[in-house]
Amino acid sequence: MIPGAKQMSQTRKKADVVIVGLGWAGSLMAEELTRAGLNVVAIERGAWRDTSTDFPPAVDTDELRWHTRRQLLQPMSVETMTFRNRDGQDAAPVRNWSAFQFGWNVGGAGTHWAGMSWRFSPWDFQVATQTRERYGAARMAGLQLQDWGVTYEDMEPFYDRFERIAGTSGAAGNLAGRIKAEGNVFEGARVRDYPTPPLKDTHWMSKYRQTTAGMGYHPFTVPSANISQAYVNPLDVAMGPCTYCGFCDFHGCGNFSKSSPQACILPVLMRRPNFTLLTETEVLHAVKHRDGKTVTGVKFITKEGVEGFQPADIVCITAYQMDNVRLMLLSQVGQAYDPGTGRGTVGRNYNYQTCSTVTGFFDGEHMNPFIGTGALAVQIDDFNGDNFDHGHLGFIGGAGIMGFSTNGRPIQNMNTLRPGTKRWGSAWKAGYARDYQTASTIFCQGTSMPVREAYLDLDPAYKDRHGQPLLRMTFDWNRNDIDMANYVTERAIDIMKATGAKDLLVDNQTERSWNPYMQHSSHTIGGAVMGADPTTSAVNPWLQSWDAHNLFVVGASAFPNNGGYNPTLTVGALAIRAAQAIHRTYVRNPGPLVRG
Repeated sequence: MIPGAKQMSQTRKKADVVIVGLGWAGSLMAEELTRAGLNVVAIERGAWRDTSTDFPPAVDTDELRWHTRRQLLQPMSVETMTFRNRDGQDAAPVRNWSAFQFGWNVGGAGTHWAGMSWRFSPWDFQVATQTRERYGAARMAGLQLQDWGVTYEDMEPFYDRFERIAGTSGAAGNLAGRIKAEGNVFEGARVRDYPTPPLKDTHWMSKYRQTTAGMGYHPFTVPSANISQAYVNPLDVAMGPCTYCGFCDFHGCGNFSKSSPQACILPVLMRRPNFTLLTETEVLHAVKHRDGKTVTGVKFITKEGVEGFQPADIVCITAYQMDNVRLMLLSQVGQAYDPGTGRGTVGRNYNYQTCSTVTGFFDGEHMNPFIGTGALAVQIDDFNGDNFDHGHLGFIGGAGIMGFSTNGRPIQNMNTLRPGTKRWGSAWKAGYARDYQTASTIFCQGTSMPVREAYLDLDPAYKDRHGQPLLRMTFDWNRNDIDMANYVTERAIDIMKATGAKDLLVDNQTERSWNPYMQHSSHTIGGAVMGADPTTSAVNPWLQSWDAHNLFVVGASAFPNNGGYNPTLTVGALAIRAAQAIHRTYVRNPGPLVRG
């Protein structure tokens, strides 16, 4: 809000559906709902951006602007959050978006994401049941595990739909039960192969693939939204092949080859007469009906400081994970989670992503890191999820272990130097010239399991520019995830040594308390989790609030635990699934889709 602006009020014409946040989840839902004939209004806090005007190649490859200064991310002057490791500490506002990447435009974080396009494994959706059955209830001690209320088989057709819209590149490893060595042999069964073939290997990827195969593991090319060839999706939107420029994450794509709402959905959605978009307009909270059982719409404020109300029969909150939880708390829908009693659901089961890296150097080899894409990698899943026997181990979960070629950006990589190299002057210049071409990294992207002490709530001290409380995060690595990270990092060290690399640099992030400024990931999940039990979940298996049946909350906020994968494809699949439930079932007979 502009200081001193004159306050006015407006009530807009009622819509069938109002969507809060037009990123991947919001645009996928809007496409599905408008195609079904519903009148949809989307409200986006950020500005309009499109490929041809905002991301032409001459602008997009500005590393200083986009990666270093993060100009596609929401400014922290607009809003931040507070953080502490445990109860009893004073939380402080976060001042740098290292761990979190809030979108700041139409397309949301789907504009600047890297593009790794994973399905979660069947085990990820039923961690509680599968752990209890295989290892016994004692293995769950200290963890707050719960099933999602859906299975992989329930999710498969919606994964397939999202992959078709995005043009995802990859190779199937389990095609209708037939195992194919060129893909991920551990994946859940898929009905059909990816719409476009996998990306090409770099020199480092070939070395990693050969080494891991020789060790008896099962390497495969990571599924990617940086698509490998020209493609026309089911919405008749044309996309182009990736040029391996290496400017994907934190950047928009000027080549129409990185799947994003701008590249895949908005060209169609914006032409539909039953779709309306309000940009640079911030939703403050949903407005509850007098009976407390439904919501009547959302209260918003424009950048000029004009307040308003958008009435709607159905409200879909599809913002960034943290914003979803905060909006539920500000709207007072559902009971806020209390870690002392374990009661309440909004804010429960917050998780991050447990990661580590191992970097090595190769004398006399040119890795050509400037050839890359945001999702260019070879991975093994032999130590991911429950793909290996944990019977003799003290933890559950695991990590995908990948050799990646995602970028060679010169500013970002200028301190990837051999141990002992000075970080200034002529010695630094000589070290950078020596090591830029010869360095390669293995990345471990692991599961994160919920515990009672990790949660989200409203901060009692800090407020935003509208006078509303900021969201407060209470989180640190738990014992299960620390033990898991130690185990998989050792496996990555073994692999890197087997490749012949020298002078290894190891960064296991669980060796120090979690903080928002030194993270290898931005995959933040939970807080408004889904499930079949209203005492442990904020939304039911259709992402419908247990407490207001015409409110749907869609995003990574719904994940009760984090898999060893990027969350985007699962977010999109859940969005499509929820949208289909709305127009096929809910609008015909409004009410709870699941009885608690």
